[in-house]
Amino acid sequence: MSRSFRAVLLDLDGTLLHTAPDLAAAANRMLGELGLPPRAPDELATFIGKGLPALVHRALAGGLDGVAEQALFDRALPIFERCYAEESGRRATPYPGVVDGLERMRALGLPLGCVTNKAGRFTQDLLDRADLARFFHCVVSGDTVARKKPDPLPILHACERLGAEPRLTLVIGDSLNDVQAARAAGCAVWCVPYGYNEGRPVSEVECDAVVESLLDAARLIEAAGGGVVRDDAGVL
Repeated sequence: MSRSFRAVLLDLDGTLLHTAPDLAAAANRMLGELGLPPRAPDELATFIGKGLPALVHRALAGGLDGVAEQALFDRALPIFERCYAEESGRRATPYPGVVDGLERMRALGLPLGCVTNKAGRFTQDLLDRADLARFFHCVVSGDTVARKKPDPLPILHACERLGAEPRLTLVIGDSLNDVQAARAAGCAVWCVPYGYNEGRPVSEVECDAVVESLLDAARLIEAAGGGVVRDDAGVL
């Protein structure tokens, strides 16, 4: 935790925003339209993390490893996308410390990126609704590049767009997906304990640190000398 960072990449669902209520509402609307019984919101929250198609498979099959029959999935996905387009942002709220933490990171001059497995057509609107888009120099969604987290490609793409070296970039997330992607990209990774992580405690993932909030993360970055490097004349 004593490393000095020059850029920060943040996950969206479960790290910046509590989006599970919107996702659960959309999933249960989808199930209802298909004539299937609803699932408990707490169960549906454990299905978050691998992108919306995976959530649909899991909601239909009823488990983290569940894969729905293809014909059913093909019917269900457009229904879910329509429902989620209506539900997204209705209940989603920033977690405590998110806005203050982002403000503090920005004050340090850190370039910030959001890297999520959520499809781009939902990501930007959600960030706008939550008034978080203003903090980010780049946004990498689940369909921005060819592969999603836990593949390192989205992280590396965000580093490239920010002009940041991976070894000087910190990834902050809430799940094993974030840890595996960051590790493979050569970045440090911290986790928050309040996210989803597919129903497992974040203590089970081998991140570099667990931080209680993004404000705590910003304080630690500042204490370690993170932020924009300037010469004696104050020039980058």
